[in-house]
Amino acid sequence: MSVNVEHRICDGHRLKWVVAAGLAWLEQNHAQVDQMNVFPVPDGDTGKNMMLTMRSAYQEIAGMDEPEVGIVGDAVAHGALMGARGNSGVILSQLWQGFAESIRGMDVFDAPVFVAACEAAVRKAYASVSTPVEGTILTVAREATEAVVRYVNEASEHDMQKLLDVMVQAAQDSLQRTPDLLPVLKKAGVVDSGGQGLVFMLEGIQRMLSGEAVLDPAAAGATTDASDWQEALVPEDEEGYGYDVQFLMHGESMDVEAVRATIEAMGWSTLVVGNERLIKVHVHVHDPGQPLSYAIGVGAAIDDVVVENMQDQYQHYVEERLARQYDDAGARTSNEVAVIAVASGDGLRQIFEQDLQVAHMISGGQTMNPSTQDFLAAIDALENSKVVLLPNNKNIIMAAQQAASLARDKDVHVVPSRTLPQGISAMLAYTNVAHSDNIEEVSAAMQAGMQNITSGEITVATRDVEMNGLQVQVGQYIGLLDGDLVVADSTLATVLRDLLEQAVTDDSELITLYYGESLDEPQARALVDALMDQFEDQDLELVRGGQPLYPFIISVE
Repeated sequence: MSVNVEHRICDGHRLKWVVAAGLAWLEQNHAQVDQMNVFPVPDGDTGKNMMLTMRSAYQEIAGMDEPEVGIVGDAVAHGALMGARGNSGVILSQLWQGFAESIRGMDVFDAPVFVAACEAAVRKAYASVSTPVEGTILTVAREATEAVVRYVNEASEHDMQKLLDVMVQAAQDSLQRTPDLLPVLKKAGVVDSGGQGLVFMLEGIQRMLSGEAVLDPAAAGATTDASDWQEALVPEDEEGYGYDVQFLMHGESMDVEAVRATIEAMGWSTLVVGNERLIKVHVHVHDPGQPLSYAIGVGAAIDDVVVENMQDQYQHYVEERLARQYDDAGARTSNEVAVIAVASGDGLRQIFEQDLQVAHMISGGQTMNPSTQDFLAAIDALENSKVVLLPNNKNIIMAAQQAASLARDKDVHVVPSRTLPQGISAMLAYTNVAHSDNIEEVSAAMQAGMQNITSGEITVATRDVEMNGLQVQVGQYIGLLDGDLVVADSTLATVLRDLLEQAVTDDSELITLYYGESLDEPQARALVDALMDQFEDQDLELVRGGQPLYPFIISVE
């Protein structure tokens, strides 16, 4: 995408393109931002949060054909506030809020007005944080703004493209200094993730102004070497990192300052912004019920509630980073033909990576489908010239095939695994031919390995439906056999038994049950032990998968 934008003023139409370009480049690179997310908690989702915030901002103006820049700015700010996610997302929404307030009522803005609006944006963002921390997105925004203030004061002519060049360079320089300001970043060997997200946004705008594409994969960002990053990320609080709680409060005559003071006393990393009718709350607490109960208690209506377990996210971050280090050391990429696989759940990812020689994992699955770009970024991350993609979900196969067709200078094949058991079976076959440099041979062996697997999945119905002769009610457990709905019941034990009765034949020898994050091992073990007598002719193996949404994923062979 490239747009010819006049470089001295910006109207509403051009501001819309600016937002679109910043979002597009952030979307291309948000996974990279997630990988360096260690402050204030290593939860690996800053890039996603900033991307969702910007998507919400753009959705507010996507259908607009408005020439007045002030009107567009207000819409962007409103969308960003409504869609803000996480610390960096909320701060980003406040940058847009301050910017919009500064250009409100204007038809167009020029470079001096833009710079003044950036200064207002920085002031608004700093004011939204109870205890601003340097070495974060705040620092990058401030130092980039200070650079364009100097440019406007010193330059005889004010060109918007030149101004963006100055701003981007200053933001990039500031980003590289963040580890010097925030010791946890230096110990972890990364720059600030929120600052990196802001840099990607600014780079997208800069690329648009110069006529460059904003839909190409970005080069890898800068990190520094560090050997003690894992120790640096251990939570100081013996109770762990707690919960990230976010929600909107709707009401009349609400006191933002009073709400901020009360919420701040409950936890840390507090961000409370808004007005007397709408307040966005973000706070880290050990008891997520406390801020929610407070909001309801003062008479506010709440919605858009997000509660995330940061301790669990921290543990996943450490596991995934250790896995990436293992990849970087070449332990699993030494095979001539590398495999990229998709899975959700730390147990399943560990099986693919550590037991089955997968070179690169993409987190995803049902409701979390990775994009074509996610595959392309993973392909580019490998040095191998021959790559097999293993989607492990029927809804991901097309994205994998599209990525294979777009991959440059690499021979990429797709083994169209529709389920995780098929993917595991394909990888077992791969281990027998991993020595081969013939990608056709490897792909054929993997596809053959999937043929004798029957896949079962148990999940919960999200709506009432009649299908395959079954009346299903929302909230019931449902069982799928090779993707087809075959059983439904209110109890998990019944669905598990009935599903296996349909999946198992006289020739079946092994039943492997991967239990998900909603079950602990004793619960899963009790359910499986109850089946022993009925399936005494088969070996039953219980494995922790850790996958969301599915209490059990089942392989019968």
